[in-house]
Amino acid sequence: MHARRHSLISPLGLGLSLVLIPFSPGALAAEERFLTLDDLAQLRKVEDPQISPDGEWVAYTVTSVNADKDAYSTDIWMTRWDGSQSVQLTFSNDDEKSPRWSPDGKYLAFLSSRRAKNSVTQVWLLNRGGGEARKLTDLRGSISDYTWSPDSSRLALIAKDPDPPETEDTGGKPRTPKPIVLDRFQFMRDFVGFLGDQYSHLYLFDLKDRKSTPLTHGEFTDTLPSWSPDGRLIAFVSKRGAEPDRHNNWDIYLIEPREGARAHQLTKFEGADAAPGWSSPPAWSPDGKQIVYMQDGSIKMNQYMTHDLVTIPVGGGEPRLLAPSLDRSVKEPRWSADGQKILFLLEGDRRYNLASISSTGGDIEMVFEGDHEIRHFTVSPGGNMALLRTTSHEPAEVFALENDNLRPLSRQNEEWLAGVKLGSVEGMRYKSPDGAEVHGLMIKPPNFKKRKKYPTLLRMHGGPVDQRFFEFRFDWQFFAANGYVVVSPNYRGSSGRGEDFSLAINADWGNEDAVDSRAAIDHVLREGIADPDRLGVGGLSWGGILTNYVIARDPRFKAAVSRAGASNFLAGYGTDHYAQLWEAELGRPWENPQLYIDLSYPFFEVDKITTPTLFLCGEKDWNVPLINSEQMYQALRSLGIDTQLVVYPNQHHTFTVPSYDHDRLERTLAWYDKYLKK
Repeated sequence: MHARRHSLISPLGLGLSLVLIPFSPGALAAEERFLTLDDLAQLRKVEDPQISPDGEWVAYTVTSVNADKDAYSTDIWMTRWDGSQSVQLTFSNDDEKSPRWSPDGKYLAFLSSRRAKNSVTQVWLLNRGGGEARKLTDLRGSISDYTWSPDSSRLALIAKDPDPPETEDTGGKPRTPKPIVLDRFQFMRDFVGFLGDQYSHLYLFDLKDRKSTPLTHGEFTDTLPSWSPDGRLIAFVSKRGAEPDRHNNWDIYLIEPREGARAHQLTKFEGADAAPGWSSPPAWSPDGKQIVYMQDGSIKMNQYMTHDLVTIPVGGGEPRLLAPSLDRSVKEPRWSADGQKILFLLEGDRRYNLASISSTGGDIEMVFEGDHEIRHFTVSPGGNMALLRTTSHEPAEVFALENDNLRPLSRQNEEWLAGVKLGSVEGMRYKSPDGAEVHGLMIKPPNFKKRKKYPTLLRMHGGPVDQRFFEFRFDWQFFAANGYVVVSPNYRGSSGRGEDFSLAINADWGNEDAVDSRAAIDHVLREGIADPDRLGVGGLSWGGILTNYVIARDPRFKAAVSRAGASNFLAGYGTDHYAQLWEAELGRPWENPQLYIDLSYPFFEVDKITTPTLFLCGEKDWNVPLINSEQMYQALRSLGIDTQLVVYPNQHHTFTVPSYDHDRLERTLAWYDKYLKK
């Protein structure tokens, strides 16, 4: 671990009349054991740390398993800056998320649909003086985001248009669902369903009179609100124009927080300015004269471009790229207290680090770097900084960054991990057949022995523009604990090594990405680690797609697990939520049918596949829909290849039911064991 620069931190005092629970880790296990599937229910997911204005507390969310309800439950916790006390603030069976401190330090707000009809999410409020949480807002549409005004008197809300009221009198009989009428270009989204004429818009909420005022309306979506330091303007992000579903031109707008105000478009770039999904809200400079944000490329660049760091004058003028030669993605930019620097997270090769740059541009300085993934950071006005960080052997936890050193704050996974012996995670570099250098990670069993050859799993990430970091992954450690070496390559198409590396697979799927993935196995075979007769492959999403590509060209794999994958891309167009990306990258199927067919070689050349394959998919996955797994299952079944299709009821691209996550890992291991441990 290495840190080169960080501002000095001076904790402030705090008076808080809450019942506090001192933190004391449980007794450590007498001896180490290997991780088991039962540990999955012990794993706690820590997210979204938020430091209080006085710098004395850090609030965050913790997602854990509610075994009685077979559900995941998210609650809000907070820990003292000195780490002496931790307290769980919410306990309901409903999720509580997005904790946000009021600037005056009196309140901690959060979002929840607790006790709500139709699961409508509202803002709830905890008074730091004590007492139960109370519901603050009462909008008819769910609130997805919010932010406090600088004087703590108002909120800027992002809320979905409400469902139309049911006016038909059925006389007490069951109501027949109305036909679903669709006329948008993008008419579906995973976890949402069919998209009608409802959008998300910006609202103003006054805490004193509890009145909500719509600030925007129309057939477009608003997101990512951010108040100016003087409270006179709200910046937000919106995608407008004719048929906004057809383009990716997100822009930053400014609006006064009053009824009847008109939004002013600040950015004019023909691409994505602070697009939701990968961006954070536009960040105002302390003097309110500039905004820093992330800029993306045009839709023609699809998903392969890096994200640029940009500032723009609030009064108008040209945007400035702060690091025009930087060929890596950034996220979460924000200003230092004196406005001289901008802090941000910088993606690198298998790492996300904390960096800074002068607000006028120049060289990038690394604030804190190491073999880890920093997922979020939060800073108090006084300079206290907390990070959400994961390493290869630690799930994400909250840490205080103090005098260039990390100090643990959340400790949610410390106790159950204390007695578990994990497999080692090592960086890996190798050459692909055409000479390209590829990086990745190798996970070895906890009792790994040199000169012994192991059953080996090639496990590929989704995206495709993503990567595997030096991060804790339960599935890696679970397979390693059961005697497998796991190899996870960051093939061409992955992020973290520049745009050219990502763009290598643009409209050329299943070529260099699949070659690089197979070459990872060649590497561990040359190293004498992998048993050539016991090779398995698998992955989720693009990892499932790559699984199908790999087994269509390489008969060495004795078992495959393709989760939410696809092969016949002619069937993908119009059945998933990616129509805009399909057309931008591949063109329309009827205009470019041969390309679609060429990229679909695992389906159209399915008779070359000999690998027994398990297909897993959620019934309601509209990201990579079930039809894709059904087709490949049917084809292999027709050919007499050992195969099985497992469909998880009411599940989407990722699962929301703990027993299903348990089941998929159990089935995946059993499938590998069946063919690789004979």
